[in-house]
Amino acid sequence: MGSKIKNLPRIFKTAWFTKAAKKASISDKELAASILQVMQGQADDLGGGVFKKRLNDNRHRSIIIAKTGKFWIYTYLFAKKDRDNIDVDELREFKKQADIYSKQSDAIIEERLQSGKLTEIFL
Repeated sequence: MGSKIKNLPRIFKTAWFTKAAKKASISDKELAASILQVMQGQADDLGGGVFKKRLNDNRHRSIIIAKTGKFWIYTYLFAKKDRDNIDVDELREFKKQADIYSKQSDAIIEERLQSGKLTEIFL
């Protein structure tokens, strides 16, 4: 499968993120466009393969896990009006998730897609 545009990494969202984005009316089109911005450095690099990106006309923040050159995973979403940022413990957990994903094979990612734990977003 993969992105419809050659040489671009794949983009995914977790099942939890899918529900949260739907509730916030954030489209896959906006999510795909935002990843292109992240790739151009228009996001907060939190280190360890974790990025924070503003969405939905700056009303929401997303946490994205990256496996450099391979894929990006939207994993967490929060409204700016509800909280300022993630805390240190949450960041530590996101970095652990990023480390785990960085070691996973394409076959594991495909299993997660088939089970519904991940959904692919196409450009």
